[in-house]
Amino acid sequence: MEDLKNIIEDCVSGNVRAQETLYNMLAPKMFGVCLRYSKDWTEAEDSLQEGFIRFFTYLKNFRHQGSLEGWVRKIMVNVSLEKFRKQNMMYPVEDINIYDPQNFSEDTISKITADELIELIQELPPRYRMVFNLFVLEGMNHKEISEVMQISEGTSKSNLARGREILKRRVKKLYGEEDTIENYTA
Repeated sequence: MEDLKNIIEDCVSGNVRAQETLYNMLAPKMFGVCLRYSKDWTEAEDSLQEGFIRFFTYLKNFRHQGSLEGWVRKIMVNVSLEKFRKQNMMYPVEDINIYDPQNFSEDTISKITADELIELIQELPPRYRMVFNLFVLEGMNHKEISEVMQISEGTSKSNLARGREILKRRVKKLYGEEDTIENYTA
């Protein structure tokens, strides 16, 4: 812990080697965070780069209260959200009751791998992917999501419901359990 504090102090004072050390410690995990919120690998790399620029710019403000990794993660999520808001318009879908719950067989649940699930999440339309990631992976509630994405709570709820519905249908299709996909739209 003391080593990390020294590395941070060296980074703040402009030591390039310390910055490289900190980058190498954090970049692999943070790239995964950026990738979850990006449409592709290139956009994730851009978000990572921009996030680290912001991280090193504001590192002097880090108060060593709480996790450095958590603080960096929040920066990466915010950078990704800013990119998303600039590129995409959110369309409200207020009636979440139109989505019937889908049930999975135990066999399907035991078959799907984490990589397959991550790939399916990456394929979600951007607005659904963002809300899904913020709710499921970041643990935000709909009020918080509505604030960071500048949408209503109802839109957040409906986008989450629709994203889940798409994921369920795609999982069922992947394992041959889906009856029809006539009503499926992405």
